[in-house]
Amino acid sequence: MELFKEAEDYLRTCDITPVTEDDMGESDLLQDVFSEETDWVSHSPLQTEPREPSTPISDSPDELLQKRMVVLKGLLTSEEIYLTELETLLMPMKALKASAGTSQPVLSTEQVQTVFYQVPELRDLHKDFYTSLKTRLNNDTGSDQGQRTENGGEMQFFQGHLRLPVGDLFLKFVNQLGVYRGFIDNYENALRIVQKGMQSDQRFRTLAESMMSSKGSDNVKTKYTFEALLYKPLDRVMKTTLVLHELWNHTPPDHQDSVSLQEALRLSSSFLSGVNERSQCKRAVMLSKGERRQLMRDGFVVDVCESGYSLRHLFLYTDLLLCVKLISAGRQAHYRFCWYLPLVGLKLHWASEHQPSSECQIKISKTRAKMYQLKQALQQNMKGGRGSFSWAVERLKRKLEDCELWLLTNTPSFTLDLHSSSGKSHTIRLYSLYELDKWKEAIEIQSGKSIETVPPDLLSVTSSCIKLRMTQQPPLHCVQPNGSAHMCGSIYVMVHSAFGLKHPSSAYVCLEVDGFEFYDRRKQTCLSAFTVTPVWDEELVFQVDGAQQLFLVFVSQSESDSEDNILGRAVLQLSSDNMLKKWKKLTCSLAEIEVTLSIKYLPHPLEPPSSTPLIPEPVFCVQIGQVAKQEGVLVPHIVRSCVEEVDRRGLNEEGIYRVSGVSREIQDLKQAFNTNYREAVSKLRSVDINAVSGTLKLYFRELPLPLIPSDHFQALSAALDIADPCVKANHLLALLQALPDVNRNTFLFLLHHLRRVAERQETNKMPLSNLATVFGPSLLRPPVDRVDISQEVEVQVQVINHYLQCQNLPEALLTKPLDIDELTTTDTALYIDITSSKGLISANLTRRLFVMAVAELVAKCLQAREMAYCPYSNFPVGAAILTTGGAIITGCNVENASYGLTVCAERTAIQRAVAEGYRRFTAIAVTCDINDSFVGPCGACRQVLMEFGTEWDVYLTKPDGSYKKTSLRELLPLAFTPAHLEKN
Repeated sequence: MELFKEAEDYLRTCDITPVTEDDMGESDLLQDVFSEETDWVSHSPLQTEPREPSTPISDSPDELLQKRMVVLKGLLTSEEIYLTELETLLMPMKALKASAGTSQPVLSTEQVQTVFYQVPELRDLHKDFYTSLKTRLNNDTGSDQGQRTENGGEMQFFQGHLRLPVGDLFLKFVNQLGVYRGFIDNYENALRIVQKGMQSDQRFRTLAESMMSSKGSDNVKTKYTFEALLYKPLDRVMKTTLVLHELWNHTPPDHQDSVSLQEALRLSSSFLSGVNERSQCKRAVMLSKGERRQLMRDGFVVDVCESGYSLRHLFLYTDLLLCVKLISAGRQAHYRFCWYLPLVGLKLHWASEHQPSSECQIKISKTRAKMYQLKQALQQNMKGGRGSFSWAVERLKRKLEDCELWLLTNTPSFTLDLHSSSGKSHTIRLYSLYELDKWKEAIEIQSGKSIETVPPDLLSVTSSCIKLRMTQQPPLHCVQPNGSAHMCGSIYVMVHSAFGLKHPSSAYVCLEVDGFEFYDRRKQTCLSAFTVTPVWDEELVFQVDGAQQLFLVFVSQSESDSEDNILGRAVLQLSSDNMLKKWKKLTCSLAEIEVTLSIKYLPHPLEPPSSTPLIPEPVFCVQIGQVAKQEGVLVPHIVRSCVEEVDRRGLNEEGIYRVSGVSREIQDLKQAFNTNYREAVSKLRSVDINAVSGTLKLYFRELPLPLIPSDHFQALSAALDIADPCVKANHLLALLQALPDVNRNTFLFLLHHLRRVAERQETNKMPLSNLATVFGPSLLRPPVDRVDISQEVEVQVQVINHYLQCQNLPEALLTKPLDIDELTTTDTALYIDITSSKGLISANLTRRLFVMAVAELVAKCLQAREMAYCPYSNFPVGAAILTTGGAIITGCNVENASYGLTVCAERTAIQRAVAEGYRRFTAIAVTCDINDSFVGPCGACRQVLMEFGTEWDVYLTKPDGSYKKTSLRELLPLAFTPAHLEKN
């Protein structure tokens, strides 16, 4: 497989020796990775000394002959096209020569000779080669048909037709490549004359910009420019070696052409190497603006083509994007041109690849398992005192490198489509979304600056890559230096929320870690609801070995466009000292977006990865506690997604939750949630809203155990008989608190949602009683020994209805409260590289990082404002208080007909917090409905806040989510505090 030969070539240039087939046989560590394939690692190491071409690919002789014929037919077609292009280039030569002797010449005689130097000779050379090859193929086919008739055998025809000799034709051709040397040496002079002529003479410009040729039997006209045609021979001479290599590679060793093609390949490679050396000695290419071409970025990517995936080195210059392959043909390794795209008008589009086939998933899992075994064996050998340079250690390292290379090219990743204005397109694959965004940003910046339209001298540019390259090796962890301590164990990341969006968007955060790829190194949060302050509260767990960095990428989708847009990225340098066994909370700036997350590291020996792919766990018909545990949340994602979608576009839908959705759409959503959450969320956005509500009802209905456990049925039924409303409400709340954490918080989350639905009952015709009737039988079921059916339904509906009407219903927790340590200037050693569209910024996180994200506080206070009771002033206020333990308590203003008994939002929040046992607070966010200024708490509220500490951070918030940070000391200077009473 050529991919692995290319990969080994890259390693060889970095003084890394890939594993050979003989080495593979000495150990069983890599057996059974691919039970029926033996060529998954390369067998052609790159050598720095002159050598003969490598052994052809080990296909069967018949397969090689068939591929050989495909190469020959393709070559014949391309030769015909090339000859047409040369003829088109020569068409104006006679007219230009004639005009040179007139009083108004377009070009002088010397200029005409320079422009067309060696072009007629190139045409004659290729015409002779084309005619000979076409005749050989046609004659051989005719003789073989006669042989087939005579022998009556299919095999004789097959062998005779495919074994025709052509090596002598190629030897004759490459021995005349000296014609190209003259053309190449003259190319820059010819190009300069053409460019000057286009600028100074309108007649020549008209000619040079519209040269037409006919291609194919249908004589389809193709338009060229003079400069593009003049470049064709340069492109052709580089492709000659490539074609010869492919042809020889598919020629069986016993074929009579084997020796002659090998010699032709040697001569062609030697010629190209000599041209490259001479090209390097020339002056640097100057762009049309007088600027010197500069290398801006380079790195390793996987080129996606029809034949599969190929490891390539990508170079971004100031005016072009160049893709090359490293080969060895001569004393020194050098690059071979693959393709290039000018940056002018270049369009980019990125996407996440779909899940691979089951066969590929099995190979990935087996390779990871074997790589883990190799790593363990390598550590044992190093501990055994054999030294880091023993043969056994080096052999294990080579095998480890091969495994990483295979995973690098075959693990599902991200694709970047490149579309040139000329119609050419290429697709590259990058192993990391973080790296993809860096490439995308760099290309877009240079594309916006570039106005260059002249085809470059690709010989010079390609040959200079070996000296200019800044990236020396593929991103393999096994070849990284081991100077610093690496993490081995589990990294827990809780992504809380984000702040800074200018428009409502659905967003997710993609997280990636470095290190060995024994396990998945990339995870991402679920898509949030459409909002300017997305909240996830989602825990992601990475099993890592050798991790040093955590990469974050923020991706959003607008309501009008389902395309993913990257808004920012950052990288965290991981340090076990600051994360060991305790949660650390921090805010990361990703361009204009601030993402709040908590992180914890737990070191432990890693379990061997499974050699079989992990099958996604279903969510339907599974106990809700098990689903929540798998997701690391208190409210399952399916409940949150469906509720958020109904909140977004279903609150005004008449009969929401009563009207049934289309059964087929509901079943499709069920299947998607069981297999691919991202696909399910994407479908939620497009299906009828009644299908979304139907999916939520189906989820609760198909739970093996009801959301409210059956053993609570009798107690809830008895509570309904309590005559005193206050006692009944308190008893029902006590029974609610007794539910398991997941059940209780999911139930609370649903209840608050249904109350929002009922607030629009004038439009959707769904009051609380209707909603209780719909959900009662699904949420609450009697024990196995069923009660009377009429009593059963009555209890189910009344219980849900009472909870919906409860005035002091607690807020739902989406995740379990974390044991968080606050990062301060004295204990912070994390560094963040923050990258925005304006460039790369490095910031030391020495500023005070708060226990909970500011965005989360702001979002909660905005939600609390919607609950305000203010019939007299019509001035709603919301507040959210942050405790030192990480809890957020909300409050709203509650007015009274006796105005003096009105309670402000800040005091409501304080009183709720105290009633729940909290005494220590760090921050408060306050908001009202004034849009043009920031409004702070009243004087009485400031005094109440001062009762519980002087070091409050206060966030004055506008309705659009923007805020101004101040402090309680600034709002109430020289305040009277409890400390003054202690001094009395």
